[in-house]
Amino acid sequence: MAQDPRIDVALTALKEGQAEPTKAELAEIADSLKPGVWFAGELSGERGRDADVVWELTGAPYKGQTATGQAAVYYANPKIGLRKPFLFADGFNYGPSDLPGLFAYFNTVADGRPGLFDELLSKGYDIVLIGFTERHTHIQANAEVVINAVLRAIAERVGDERLTVGGVSMGGIITRYALAKLETQRMDHQTATYLSFDSPHNGAWIPLVLQQMAYFFEDYTPAGPDGAKQADLVRSPAAQQLLWAWVENAKYSGPVATASPLRKEFLDDLARVGNFPVIPRKLGVSNGRRDGVGLPLPVGEVAFDWQALIASATARFQPDKGEKQRIGGMHLGLAVRRSTATEVPALDAVPGGTLDSFGKVADALKAKITEDYRSGTFVPAVSAAALDFDPVQWDVDPAAAITDDDLDRGHLDAVEFDDANTEHSHVSRVLVDWIVAQLAD
Repeated sequence: MAQDPRIDVALTALKEGQAEPTKAELAEIADSLKPGVWFAGELSGERGRDADVVWELTGAPYKGQTATGQAAVYYANPKIGLRKPFLFADGFNYGPSDLPGLFAYFNTVADGRPGLFDELLSKGYDIVLIGFTERHTHIQANAEVVINAVLRAIAERVGDERLTVGGVSMGGIITRYALAKLETQRMDHQTATYLSFDSPHNGAWIPLVLQQMAYFFEDYTPAGPDGAKQADLVRSPAAQQLLWAWVENAKYSGPVATASPLRKEFLDDLARVGNFPVIPRKLGVSNGRRDGVGLPLPVGEVAFDWQALIASATARFQPDKGEKQRIGGMHLGLAVRRSTATEVPALDAVPGGTLDSFGKVADALKAKITEDYRSGTFVPAVSAAALDFDPVQWDVDPAAAITDDDLDRGHLDAVEFDDANTEHSHVSRVLVDWIVAQLAD
C-alpha cells in the first residue's frame, strides 16, 4: 500500500561547546529580513469608476464568530437600479478585501479592449463585488456573508432576472458552499449560473519548505505595521482549509494532506451540503493549460540558496513523489532544519495558475533568484476544473492532459482553460470572451 504524502524534518540543536548567536548577530539578521505577511498579494490596476452603492454585510454566526464584509454595487443603468445581478466574491489573501482594486483588476485586459466587468455592464449585468473583513478566516464564516449578499440582491432586484453568483480563487469556493447550503436549507437562491475563476476546488499548493520558512524566520523578524507576522496567512483557517498539503510549524513531521483538522472539517461540511449546488449551471475557468504542458522548472533542483552571516535557507522545487526526497532546509544560529518529502507530487511544475511563491520568499530573505524560478503552480488545472477525484488522496495525475471525458465526469457543466499557464486569477482575453459568451447563452 502506498504511503500517505508526508514531510519529515531533521532537527539539529545546540551542540556542546558551541555558542548561541549574540544579540547583535540576531539583530543584524532581523534587520536583513523583510517584515510583513508572506504569500499575501496586492492587486494592481488603476482605480476607475466608483461603486454606485456599498452594502454593509453581516453573516450569521459560525462557531461563535460573526464574519462581516461589504458589497460594492456597480449598476449597468443607475436609473433602473439592480436588475441583472452578477455577484462575484473576493478570494484568498490576508486582511480585508480591496473592492476598488478588485474591480480595476478584473476590468483590465492587456489588449486594450473592454475588461470583464465593462463587457458585462455593457450587456446589462449589474456587478456586485463581495468582499470580506477577514479574507483569511474560515470559509464557512465568509459563506454566511455571501448568503447575506445573495438575499439582499434578491430583495433589491428590480424584476425577476435570476442571479449569477461566483468568485475568484477561494471566492469561488465560498460561493459554492453558500449556494449549496441554501439549497439544503430549502431556501431559493434564485441563481441561474455559478462561476468559479481559477478556484481550487480540490485544493491549492504552496511548497512545504516555503511554509516552513515562514514559521521558522518569523521568530527573528519584526512584525508588520499592523502587527501581522510572516506565517499569519499560512497558519490562518483559510489556508488550512484551502491547501491540499499544509504544515503547522517548522518542526512538523507527518502527513501533509490530513495535517489540519480544519480541512477535514470543511470537506465534511461540503459533503453535508451536497458538495456543489445542484440548481444553477456550473461554469469554471482555469489559468492553467489543459494539454498537460506545465512549467519548465527543474523538478527537485534548487530554486534559491541564501547564505547570510549566521543564517541560511535553501528551497528546492518539489520532487515527483519518491521516498524522503530533499526539498530544502534552513538554519539560524545553531537551529537547523533539513526537510524531505515522501509521495508528494511535483506540483510546482504541473499545469495551472501560478503564484510567485518562491520569489516572494526570496524577496523577503533578500535572496537572489532567477526570474524563471520565481513562480510555481498554485492552483493545478485539475483542481480549478473540479475534476472528479478525492480531495485528500489526490488519486489523479496533475501533470496529465485533461480530456473531454475527464470534464464530462467532473463537477462543472463547462470549463475553459487559458492558452498558457498564467498567473493565478490573471484576466486574459481568452477567459473573458468565454465567460461573456457563456452568460449570453
